[in-house]
Amino acid sequence: MVIRTLAVMTDVWSLVTTAPTEDDANRIADTLVVERLAGAAWVSGPVRSSWWHLGESGNGQEWRIEVRTTGALRDRLAARITELHPWDNPELTGHQVDWCPDNYRQWIETSTATTT
Repeated sequence: MVIRTLAVMTDVWSLVTTAPTEDDANRIADTLVVERLAGAAWVSGPVRSSWWHLGESGNGQEWRIEVRTTGALRDRLAARITELHPWDNPELTGHQVDWCPDNYRQWIETSTATTT
């Protein structure tokens, strides 16, 4: 017997960026939560990064910021990260969370300001 399950996408999103210092990362994370654009934020690091930028390779230390939000606030949160960030073109990626418990999804929804 084969049991098939359908993937049910949630309205929870995870966005990730990096910052040059721990202070910058904490400031960005705290601001996003206080402004209720993110229900939660995690800062970790330092991490070592390698990149190609402005015609040459580089590497350095960065701090990783991961946040959770709703689909309704994803673009506003991304724009706010760009405003708060010290870099002109910060690394910023995101994905929709495939699954999470209903109570976690509800917590993210009530922890964020879902009005426009």
